[in-house]
Amino acid sequence: MPNDGPTRFARREGPDPDPTRDPFPLERAYVLTREAVREVDRRAVEELGVPSIVLMENAALALADAAIGVLCETGGRRALVVCGPGSNGGDGLAVARHLHNAGADVRVALAGRAGAYRGDASINLEIVERMGLAIADASEGSLADAGDPRPDLVVDALFGTGLTRPLEGAMAALVGQINDLRARGALVLAVDLPSGLDADRGEVLGAVVRADLTVTLAGVKPGLLRLEAQEVVGELIVGDIGCPRELIEELGDPIEPPPGAEG
Repeated sequence: MPNDGPTRFARREGPDPDPTRDPFPLERAYVLTREAVREVDRRAVEELGVPSIVLMENAALALADAAIGVLCETGGRRALVVCGPGSNGGDGLAVARHLHNAGADVRVALAGRAGAYRGDASINLEIVERMGLAIADASEGSLADAGDPRPDLVVDALFGTGLTRPLEGAMAALVGQINDLRARGALVLAVDLPSGLDADRGEVLGAVVRADLTVTLAGVKPGLLRLEAQEVVGELIVGDIGCPRELIEELGDPIEPPPGAEG
């Protein structure tokens, strides 16, 4: 992508969305605990035959749409995607290729050591490698090798709902550097929830990413709604990953409408 001229990003073909109709509004979303999320995924795969890689791809599309929207609004084009070794990192790797295809200047930082990426995350890592995207080893806790020190957007794909203990060492250092980039002007998009936040209780587990936008997947995690979590969650939207609606309604709880709301 040339360094001069207007920034242009390619969106998937289709009609322009009606801004008055949100297809997945927060007030009609469901709350899914950590265990409920695992059960939704398991039953979608085992009982209904939805391949897990399809769920990850759908998550990546929802996340990429949000990320592209941020870049379009700010006029930026440089994105850094920081990927942990689990499925959250797999989502991030898939987002990286979608951002690249849309015309962004994308760099990937791998927080996991060699061999740590397995299953669907490994598939997406191999695709990103074959595409020739810039990939840096951040497993020692440094983003120094990730190139551009001033990205316009940082995607936090370190940890998701599975985190239950405080981050330490290299991972805590990476969280600190993501927050430093935000302090220097980058916007931060968190995948599912900010890394370092407990999904169920909303407690900060030591170091925590401070996000400008959190795209929570399939359903809202209860911790995201806690008052003490608001300062690190930023704007909250729900990303549809293609799980059958019946499973989400069966295993989740509706978000209670605010006092005085109708319907």
